[in-house]
Amino acid sequence: MRRLYFLIPDADSAKVIVDELLLARIEERHMHIAASDHHVLTEANLPEAGLLQESDFVPAVERGLAVGGATGVLAGIAAVAIPGIGLAGGAILGIGLAGAGLGAWMSSMIGISAPSSRLTEFEKAIEEGNLLMMVDVPKPRVDEITTLVRKHHPEAHIEGTEPVIPAFP
Repeated sequence: MRRLYFLIPDADSAKVIVDELLLARIEERHMHIAASDHHVLTEANLPEAGLLQESDFVPAVERGLAVGGATGVLAGIAAVAIPGIGLAGGAILGIGLAGAGLGAWMSSMIGISAPSSRLTEFEKAIEEGNLLMMVDVPKPRVDEITTLVRKHHPEAHIEGTEPVIPAFP
């Protein structure tokens, strides 16, 4: 999956684009719209961006898994190497997994409270009243969907594609 970014001037244009994407068989759960005034999205019945899209939660969890897992493996190796403790080689795996879990949990608490680093480049446009539409599409359909929006909506500014999105948001 790839995430496409579009800046749209108003809710009416966004509603038409959402309808066209639904007709193009893009499910509504793969569309997320960020706005400075969330009431506009609710009134127009538009799919609102959630906490996972507007925060740094996913990148923070990824970093926490990596750092916590590496730290846990090193702690496991140190624990096995100390004579007299009596830990077997399986302890390295167990302590590594525990470190990864703890690292992911701790970093997710920080990431959920931080605004998305990817969306900071759109902050000014969103504050000016534009809507940021994020659409998750399969890789082979990126050009098709981009062309569809560009062809029917010259008012929408195509802002690029995120190379890979996580499977769970």
